[in-house]
Amino acid sequence: MGCLEAALGRESSAPHSRGAVSAVGHPPARSCAGRARADHRAVKRWLQPLSLCKLLSHCGEKHLLTFRTKHDPSASSLEADRPRSCSSKQWCNFKFPSTGASEDYFGVCSEVMIKDNVVVVYEVLEEMLDNGFPLATESNILKELIKPPTILRTVVNTITGSTNVGDQLPTGQLSVVPWRRTGVKYTNNEAYFDVIEEIDAIIDKSGSTITAEIQGVIDACVKLTGMPDLTLSFMNPRLLDDVSFHPCVRFKRWESERILSFIPPDGNFRLLSYHVSAQNLVAIPVYVKHNINFRDSSSLGRFEITVGPKQTMGKTVEGVMVTSQMPKGVLNMSLTPSQGTHIFDPVTKLLTWDVGKINPQKLPSLKGSMNLQAGTSKPDENPTINLQFKIQQLAISGLKVNRLDMYGEKYKPFKGIKYMTKAGKFQVRT
Repeated sequence: MGCLEAALGRESSAPHSRGAVSAVGHPPARSCAGRARADHRAVKRWLQPLSLCKLLSHCGEKHLLTFRTKHDPSASSLEADRPRSCSSKQWCNFKFPSTGASEDYFGVCSEVMIKDNVVVVYEVLEEMLDNGFPLATESNILKELIKPPTILRTVVNTITGSTNVGDQLPTGQLSVVPWRRTGVKYTNNEAYFDVIEEIDAIIDKSGSTITAEIQGVIDACVKLTGMPDLTLSFMNPRLLDDVSFHPCVRFKRWESERILSFIPPDGNFRLLSYHVSAQNLVAIPVYVKHNINFRDSSSLGRFEITVGPKQTMGKTVEGVMVTSQMPKGVLNMSLTPSQGTHIFDPVTKLLTWDVGKINPQKLPSLKGSMNLQAGTSKPDENPTINLQFKIQQLAISGLKVNRLDMYGEKYKPFKGIKYMTKAGKFQVRT
């Protein structure tokens, strides 16, 4: 998640030592401006990909990339703080698209992926940056500049000595809509939009909501011929707060009419992300009934929990997973689930209950006893319960798409909207 963004860091103002590597991973004599023509042998001469130690990437935190050079055995570190020459707006515009770019190229972004595709990673980074400033961040443009690695292409490049760098500059880079390539043609024209909301909540012992908020995104998959101009309207756009748009969205029209007007990129992209705060009285889709007791003068305790749907508009709650970190004094648990399977790890003291789908007619429950260490005192606090779940065809905020219209083209595309709500950090205190 976001591995490519971790390779962008501040260049040190101090002179480079012998064997040092610049902020984008090339020898100091090489500038990061202009088109990248990184050669596989040249990169391997300066870097040892297999000694790439650790890549930490979490949104909103510092990103640390540690590696070793061939001439300098000491580890070098790059922290992906915002460069001084780069504004906050430019940094955010670079940071978030790079997350999707890594996944589009390699599927799953991990340390192993970085090691296996180190040349392509640096080629992509040099195309995304020009003299330290974000330049090309759209996935479809990057794929024309640097072809995604495949087994066949890797074999051909090894035999012929060629690289993944494209021969021609993408046509979209020269237009007023650099996020979309020209000459797009499809036999089946279709546009799909996924409204995905993640609810974070803390519920107290009595079932009251301490805090609740929703983080939402609208992901799009648009495969339309030509240069279509789309408008997307909502039934209740005032619900949206702290909205972040894709560069294709015309912000002035959103401000005046609360309508999304845009020429979409080709393929998959994130149209917008938004936040619904607790002041809007976020609906809680599930509830948990619990009875967890530890007796003062006994080595036994009682454990009972029941999970049920709440404010789901009749939609089914599925993929339910309940976890709870038990106190250290718990030796073992003897539990019986009415549905699903459960596991208690006596070493980590973690209880996991895979519930699956909730049937409102027969609510799932987990009941049994706990065995405590002899002579230990009663735990000061009861364990908290963490939930994971998802609800298809429901946006818990109440957001609904009103209509999607297309202008500039004469054909009629197939349009589809899908909603999904899932749990983020959903905690119930007992």
